[in-house]
Order: sequence, then C-alpha cells, then structure tokens
Amino acid sequence: MSSQPFALPAPDLSAWRAGNTGTEGVWQFDSGRPGRHVMVSALVHGNELCGAWALKGLLEAGLRPQRGRLTLAFCNLDAFDRFDAADHDASRFTDEDLNRQWIDARIDALDTRERRRAAALRPFVAQADWLLDIHSMHEPSAPLLLTGVQPRNLELARAMAAPEHIVVDAGHKDGVRMRDYGRFGLPDAQAGDSRSLLIECGFHGDPASRAVAQDQCARFLAAADVVDADELARVLPGWRLADAPRQWALEVTGPVVAQSERFRFAEPFTGLEVIAQAGTVIGDNDGTPVATPYDDCVLVMPSTRQARAGVTVVRFARRRLL
Repeated sequence: MSSQPFALPAPDLSAWRAGNTGTEGVWQFDSGRPGRHVMVSALVHGNELCGAWALKGLLEAGLRPQRGRLTLAFCNLDAFDRFDAADHDASRFTDEDLNRQWIDARIDALDTRERRRAAALRPFVAQADWLLDIHSMHEPSAPLLLTGVQPRNLELARAMAAPEHIVVDAGHKDGVRMRDYGRFGLPDAQAGDSRSLLIECGFHGDPASRAVAQDQCARFLAAADVVDADELARVLPGWRLADAPRQWALEVTGPVVAQSERFRFAEPFTGLEVIAQAGTVIGDNDGTPVATPYDDCVLVMPSTRQARAGVTVVRFARRRLL
C-alpha cells in the first residue's frame, strides 16, 4: 500500500454538475457537421480525480467539436461526493464498482446505485463511436493505456504516441468495463469504426496524473479528428506533453485473482517490474504461493487495496516493443 501523500485536490464541479443533456454530469456538443461521436469519461471511480480535472478544463476552455459530436461525462458523482483525501479508497464507489457493470443484464437489474447510474450513462456510451475512459491507480506507477485485445485499439495507441506502456488485456473476472461495452468489445471485423481506450494516469493523488489526463485528451481528440491539432493547441495550451521515447505492448496472459482479503505480495511491488526468472514467488494467495509463469514476466498494476475474493490483484504480461 502506498504511503505517498494525496496531493491532488478535489476539483469544484458545481458549475458543471448539471450537464446539458438532462442527465446529471453529462455534456454533449454537436458541431452540426459530419464526423465521429467521441466520448470522454471521468470519475467512473469517485477517488480518481485527474479525469475530472481534465473534463472541467475542457469545459472551462469552451472546447467544441469542429466535426461530429463530443460527449463529456462525470460518471460516479455519488461516490465523488464522498471523497476524503484521508480515506480516498472509501469513495471508489458507493455500492459496487461501476466499471464492472457494463453488460445489459447487470445494468437492467437497477438494484444498486452504480447499476442505476450505468443505466443513465448507457445511451451515451452506446451512441459513441470512440471512447476515452480516464482513470488513475491505487499505487504510484507510470501511466498505462489499456486497449483491450482488439488490434484496432492498439493501432490507435501507437498513433497517439504516448504513453510508453500499452496494456493489451481482456478485462477482469468480476465484470465488464465500460470500454468493453457493446460494440467496443466486438472483434475488429464486426465493430466498424469503434475505438475505445482506458488510460490509467498514475497514482490517484499525484498532481502529475492531471497532466497525463490532459495530454491524453488532447491526443485522443486530435486522433479522432473532431478537433484540429492547431485548434487544440490554441484552446488547450500546454496540455500536450512530449511523445514517449518508445512504446511497449504489455500482452496480458492472465490475472491473479484474490481468494480473500488476505492476499499479500512478497515485496512492495508498484507495477511494471520485470521478473527475470519463471517460478519466482511474488505473493501468497491465502496460503497458496503465487509464482511467475515465464521468464521476463511483467507485473501489471499490483495492488492489495481492494483485495477480496474474486478481485484481480495483479496481471502477468509479456512485453514487446511496438
């Protein structure tokens, strides 16, 4: 568990909370010209503030699409309302993780606050052609861009030229993410023009996570061709950071799923460690040793902050240069 201080303040969203769509926290702007419908979402978890700062910045700057439509969504406002920097894990969600509910059968149950919120957000997610979902991490780590397993999203990640580490993964055992909902989760041959990315910007409380969120917004909107690059530079000065010196694809081969809240790591891993030898024990899963399955195994987002039965606590990956 990180001892890093929570230095990123919570943004004041009062001026932007109502939205302009009839759905709280959701804004939509239509250029009136042909183009993609692009959605950028934040606060899927109430303690992940960097994306809220980025969306607030887009709204304050008056950014509008030059082609197509742009939707901006502050997602889990109920959880955000509970945010306390001294106990930030407690505001991740209210009843259950909003980013594990994205299958219609769960959403239609409407039996938790997160599922009811997912139902309100679902029409916007279903309409979107391209989606960028902004998150941050339990532990200090370099940013990670998650593409899912579809080659079209990896191609987009390469075109964006940052961040350095791209995670190619199939999601989580305990539910479907927003970025995998509907056609976003379909194979390339069935998905048309759809693209979806999830950016993990760094530790929740690190001010650098806000800069990463802003950078990814600028890159994504330019790649989607809803706003020209020169217009983005004019309206959002300083948002775009330097390109990554190189990009690694981290191809996830499987998760480690906790058997209980007693899961423990052998060392204080924070992520992206490359474990040289297969069979190296990295943790204890309620009495069962957890060992790396192959040489040069990369640890992706290890954390015990949310450890309980059924929750992924780390993923194993092979890496290759893009």
